[in-house]
Amino acid sequence: MTTKQVTPNPSVETDGASGTVLLRTAHSSYVLRVDRAAGTVRHVHWGAPLPLGDAVDLPVWAEHDNSFAGRWDGVEEYPVEGGARFGVPAVEVRFADGSSHLQPAVDDVVVRGDDHVTIRLSDRNGPLAWDLHYRVPPGGDVLERWTEFTHTGTADDGDILLVRYASAHWPLPQRPGWRLGSVHGGWSTEGHLERSALRVGETVLGSRRGHTSHQANPWLTLDAGDAGEEHGEVWAVALAASGSWRLTAQRTPAGRTGVTAGEGHEGTELRLAPGSGHVSPTSIALHTPRGFGGASRSFHRHLRRHVLPHPEETRPVVYNSWEATSFEVGEDGQLALARRAAALGAELFVVDDGWFSGRDDDTAGLGDWTPHRRRFPRGLRPLADEVHRLGMAFGLWVEPEMVNADSDLHRRHPDWVLHHPGLTPTELRNQLVLDYSRPEVTAWALGWLSETVTRNAVDFLKWDFNRSFTEAGAHGSPPDGRRAHVQHARGVYQVLDRLRGRFPHLRIEACAGGGGRVDPGILARTDQVWTSDNTDAVDRLTIQHGFSQLYPAGVMSAWVTDSPNPLTGRAVPLRFRFHSAMAGVLGIGGDLTRWSDAELAEARQLVRDYKEIRPLVQRGRQFRLLPPGEGPLTAVQYLDEDGDRTVVLVWRPTTAFGPAQPPLRLRGLEPEALYRDEDTGHACTGATLTGFGLTLPDLPAGDCASALVRLRRVEHR
Repeated sequence: MTTKQVTPNPSVETDGASGTVLLRTAHSSYVLRVDRAAGTVRHVHWGAPLPLGDAVDLPVWAEHDNSFAGRWDGVEEYPVEGGARFGVPAVEVRFADGSSHLQPAVDDVVVRGDDHVTIRLSDRNGPLAWDLHYRVPPGGDVLERWTEFTHTGTADDGDILLVRYASAHWPLPQRPGWRLGSVHGGWSTEGHLERSALRVGETVLGSRRGHTSHQANPWLTLDAGDAGEEHGEVWAVALAASGSWRLTAQRTPAGRTGVTAGEGHEGTELRLAPGSGHVSPTSIALHTPRGFGGASRSFHRHLRRHVLPHPEETRPVVYNSWEATSFEVGEDGQLALARRAAALGAELFVVDDGWFSGRDDDTAGLGDWTPHRRRFPRGLRPLADEVHRLGMAFGLWVEPEMVNADSDLHRRHPDWVLHHPGLTPTELRNQLVLDYSRPEVTAWALGWLSETVTRNAVDFLKWDFNRSFTEAGAHGSPPDGRRAHVQHARGVYQVLDRLRGRFPHLRIEACAGGGGRVDPGILARTDQVWTSDNTDAVDRLTIQHGFSQLYPAGVMSAWVTDSPNPLTGRAVPLRFRFHSAMAGVLGIGGDLTRWSDAELAEARQLVRDYKEIRPLVQRGRQFRLLPPGEGPLTAVQYLDEDGDRTVVLVWRPTTAFGPAQPPLRLRGLEPEALYRDEDTGHACTGATLTGFGLTLPDLPAGDCASALVRLRRVEHR
């Protein structure tokens, strides 16, 4: 490696003599050291910014040298299975002769421009090479890492099984202790945030379900236990994987801590034939001194700038027919709802489940994607044309990865589902999973989706996924029989990428029975996600709080549905339901034929209010002022990039006797600037609003009260 001639403030700098590589983000540094003699790459520093000269002089921490310790455990950038290593390996293989231990050698260090470095390694004895990729996307605090594996041998060497094939191992600095943050939940209870001490040992978060899951999400935070919402050092790691996944946080008795991020789980092995390769999904990570809120805003900025297909677009107000009609979908009823939705100000009308052949309930029809002849005797095009005439885009619900046993598709191709010969396939929600790791299945899906979009002038797809995997590599499968846990998601990516390539106007919402498949990988191919099947406006505050830890409000679909809520039975005023949903991408899902004239009039005004603040909510900086569950109020603030406007949403789910709520201290405002309340006309400085706080407007009496406050910068004092 030679010293790189750099441009001013490059993201990657190297020092050839010491083997030091410095990666620089907007507010942090990541330092590693290449040791050619030992055949490894060791971690040096991840945290506050450092100049290259100082980074070169930093020592590499090592464990005490004794016969019971792995001296470099927790220090290597990408630990392998082999030698005196006793920590979690990032890569583990099985060669054709049954051997598995690796002895790495550093082959090259390649600097690609100012933001990307690749460290090339290979096994000294076996036909395997792996490239460690590091990239610093411009203008932010996020680092990207991924690993590329290649079988370098010939047919005589046989196949290699990748047993573990992580995207990255992220070593952390030494601290007296660590606190781990993540979300957990289930169907309709996604996104419950929890932070607790990281104990010595291995803490594993993951999914064995074939999708990211409702139960967990592929990210975590680590801090020394002293960080808050807007202060303190926070490290965060996420994974762009939409299949099964695993994040392992390891804390050793010697004080080393690191996170290994990768797709798959135990037994999900991948076969490499000679000359073939595998590229891992990307792991993204960051360090910030600005607390959990600062980490979230950095992730939001990264996803908008570098991941989302159309981050500059304003997401439309959607009306979805599911809760109004369930499976009783028909042309006349949909037209009546469309007219009412257009009158409210909806910009997108989506026909949900029940529009296709044989779909009278959830026991039949999945896989037979032609219009239901009795319900739509003229097909879908007349409905689509009328929706367009009303000034709205036209959308359809689809579930392309699933099939009912009672369907023509399954009768023709029973072998297309995840199954094992001799075992009865497990049905969940009366459906089976199509195997998208098979090219003939993805070709079929792309064909009918393309025809449906073309024939029916479809602008939007709500792409659903309503069950987890079973029989994806059961007893008796080949060694890589569980590959569907990884390769299925890649098949979905392929279909989405090709479909969007054919139809650049098409927009897609990712749904998996709510938030069962949300991650940066699926967001690179969709425009928004269905956050949860739970539309209870009070429950949604907790779900949306957890969602916002990694994902921006501009991808978070949130609906206003009927009261009492169809899932929880809770009665909630219309204003509160709207204010809860206005914290993301607003949608309406109630039965508008049953709403009173007064409710329709109030809804029209609230839709107008949302459209007026929508640019701030969908593209602004988000500040979580008061989290749910820690007091009587919950509040979120959005600030535009220029700092000219800010919006605050405040909710009081329940009333309780006690002292008056103190002023709400805002964030991110310019101290000397004057901000005027757009509704009351009252004005005060940013210093007052952030130091003393915003005096809250009077909330309506009783439970489920809420308010919207809009402030605009008017002058400097």
